[in-house]
Amino acid sequence: MAHYDLLVIGTGPAGQKAAVQAAKLGKKVGLIERKEVVGGVCINTGTIPSKALREAALFFSGIPQRSIYGTPPQLKNTITIEELTFHANHVIKNEIQVVHAQMARNRIDMIFGSASFFDPHCLRIQHRNGSIKQHTADFIVIAVGTEPSRPADIPFDNTSVIDTDGLLTLKRIPTSIVIVGGGVIGTEYASILAALGVPVTLIDKRPRLLEFADAEIIDMLQQQMKALGVTLYHEEEVLAIKREPDNSIEVCLRHAKPIRASTLMYAIGRVGATTALNLEAAGLKPDSRGRIAVNTHFQTAVSHIYAVGDVIGFPALASTSMQQGRHASCHAFGHPDRTDNSLLPYGIYSIPQISMVGRNEEELTQAQIPYAVGIAHYKEIARGLLMGDETGMLKLLFNQHTHELLGVHAIGEGATELIHIGQAVMAFHGKIDYFIDTVFNYPTLAECYKVAALDGINRLPRPWLPPAHNT
Repeated sequence: MAHYDLLVIGTGPAGQKAAVQAAKLGKKVGLIERKEVVGGVCINTGTIPSKALREAALFFSGIPQRSIYGTPPQLKNTITIEELTFHANHVIKNEIQVVHAQMARNRIDMIFGSASFFDPHCLRIQHRNGSIKQHTADFIVIAVGTEPSRPADIPFDNTSVIDTDGLLTLKRIPTSIVIVGGGVIGTEYASILAALGVPVTLIDKRPRLLEFADAEIIDMLQQQMKALGVTLYHEEEVLAIKREPDNSIEVCLRHAKPIRASTLMYAIGRVGATTALNLEAAGLKPDSRGRIAVNTHFQTAVSHIYAVGDVIGFPALASTSMQQGRHASCHAFGHPDRTDNSLLPYGIYSIPQISMVGRNEEELTQAQIPYAVGIAHYKEIARGLLMGDETGMLKLLFNQHTHELLGVHAIGEGATELIHIGQAVMAFHGKIDYFIDTVFNYPTLAECYKVAALDGINRLPRPWLPPAHNT
């Protein structure tokens, strides 16, 4: 039995950063991984593979160049899964090496095996060779991530009916697909597959996709997804899934006629990977979806045990998970952390990308904050035209009276990079006047900020003009 200052369960982004932060503070750290490879869902089945698939879809489809060179290039007749995953496998291998090197550099003990609580300070580790060891720690961080939800009434067979981790394990690209669930993962995969020429039907119970995002941005996203060939069913529910004799899938809906496709992807939710942790022995109880409740410092109901990353629920992004891991370690060992959690950026890697930081129009209206809007379209920006993206847009929300920047929302290629300029200005409570008075490189998408700021200012009443009088 070894004793550690901190034991971390899970080697995804949250667990990695929790371990490294504690090591930087001079603590003895053990990092536990139940699988043969490190990196969690992010590196192995989620973030990295899906983003690599997106890049492959853009390359093979020629979408970025369609408006530049006229007639779109033809897709190859025989794109294979191997071609789509070639680059993903290279990136995954590199990321795994990076994680191992970082842990070794920080003298973090890597412990491979399945962890479960023996008591609140002791973890029981079952190694792959069958041996069992116990380790204790002053503090423990749970960063086990999530698994795809697999309800018993969905006939998963990992071939024609798959979960969100199953796409890249298929032997061939689907000839058609129904995706059930219009969350982040469902939306991303729907647009990516449509770009590859696959007929896609996306079914969701809600009135629109991604309801946490700005409504105008989502309306634009839905229009562009339809242009790619995605058929959207909103406020619809799947009643039954039937496998036909030819191995196709028939999906029966509550309001619409049945849909047939070669493949169905079930993309409604993920559940915390907490079943094997024996949380009861630590005095913890997950919710019905396996998630663990935490406070603002990511402490669980047992103060020396923290939980970070996807296992605690929304926003479940790799970027936010990393910072949660750092914060948990800082808090455990009394080190200040000044992260402003109200300014977390969100990036959705659909085609096109969307990204946001700060509040949207609905939130500002509910808070009764007087706001104004400034918009820049990519088609107004030389860089947008050079890229071949004439449909992108940057939207700034700012206080009508003080001009303080309150929210930034973007759609189009480069949106997830572009958002950080607004994030930095908001962190210092900056005004949109900053963009008007600043010189940006030309031609760049950053010019959108100046154009949007000028647009917003020009929409405001001009104080030097006398008020209008009724005649």
